[in-house]
Amino acid sequence: MRTLLQPLVLLAVLIQPVSAQELRGHGGPVRAIAVSPDGRSAMTGSFDQSAILWNLSAGTAAAVLRFHQGAVNAVVAGPGLGFATGAEDGRIALWRGEAAVPAQVLEGHKGPVAALATTPDGSQIASASWDGTVRVTSLRDGTVRVLEGHQGPVNGVAFLPGGGLVSAGYDATLRIWSADGGTERVVTLPAPLNGVVVAPDGEIAVASADGRLRLFSPQGEARAEIAVGDTPLIALALSADGATLAAGGLRGQVALIDRGARRIRATLVGPGLPVWSLAFLPDGRQILSGGADRLVRRWNAVTGEHIGTVVPRAGADVLAAFNGERGAQVFRACAACHTLTPSDGNRAGPTLHGIFGRRIASAPGYAYSEAFKTMDIVWTKETVAKLFEIGPSAYTPGTKMPEQTIGPAEDRQALVDWLEKVTQ
Repeated sequence: MRTLLQPLVLLAVLIQPVSAQELRGHGGPVRAIAVSPDGRSAMTGSFDQSAILWNLSAGTAAAVLRFHQGAVNAVVAGPGLGFATGAEDGRIALWRGEAAVPAQVLEGHKGPVAALATTPDGSQIASASWDGTVRVTSLRDGTVRVLEGHQGPVNGVAFLPGGGLVSAGYDATLRIWSADGGTERVVTLPAPLNGVVVAPDGEIAVASADGRLRLFSPQGEARAEIAVGDTPLIALALSADGATLAAGGLRGQVALIDRGARRIRATLVGPGLPVWSLAFLPDGRQILSGGADRLVRRWNAVTGEHIGTVVPRAGADVLAAFNGERGAQVFRACAACHTLTPSDGNRAGPTLHGIFGRRIASAPGYAYSEAFKTMDIVWTKETVAKLFEIGPSAYTPGTKMPEQTIGPAEDRQALVDWLEKVTQ
């Protein structure tokens, strides 16, 4: 079936009309977006394991790139670099022009690559991984610097002016690494971190799972906290001039934030549930969003208005109906990757609809790791509770799932009792 679908997907995106402002072609949520320095092209990565190179002026796809084994989680562009993609398979691919194969492949991570960043001149690329490390690779001589310290998945990375580096992790720490390899500065925050960007003046912005955007000095001193919503922020972007931040999350809303004034000045409503990726065009007047609806949408970053056809408004919080139920509160940490109903389908992880009584690695349409396919586990309330008691890496080695545990036994029980009720 896959060999038949791939040409059809390519045909569909190539014949998209020139006037289209919604870029269509991915078969899964759009996980990552990057725009070229000249603003003429963009590259997107998806849970469907493909990357697409787009001609933004024509609104069409120039190439569909299939190299990675697993979701394409990160894309970055840079002068002289072209584009680079990072994926679930732990590899980084460098792409030149419209070539169908990578110009170079970087390996070394032992877990999924979650984020990429480059220096302004494109001479170095940094990669953040769920293996708990950050790798900084010189594209001039191939030397690699490995930064260790995070206790769990690293979800964001960005270069500081002057050559330093910042990383943001699921362990709720922001780490500032000096250019000379000295000891890093660690800032511990109240919630896991899902992304980080750095402004031209060195100010650091991090997106948190508690719906807050937090700003820090280049030395890690807290400067401001902006409440964007109540659900996790999972997408973050900064305009090239550093004036505007964009933060998006699970409910499909994107806040455009005036960085200088420390306030939300506009909200984009309806760009897909959840919003997985954001990228400004170089002039800062337009922004692209990628979401679970498989589309890339174009927005006026000044007014917050959608460019082109009108889009549906953001849906309601699906967990709002369970307000006050402890199991639903515990599940909020899982909602970015898992859905509960058959109509919502798979995200980064498989749908949990019908999970109890289901064998591991058997949800239709989900690309499981090879390790999962060899396991002999049936999901019950007991096995799900055990998963969160000892952690995915211990209970299901080789998993794509980020490492996390639920400490209190009563919270694990509340979660499985609630899942039993809502996943039938």
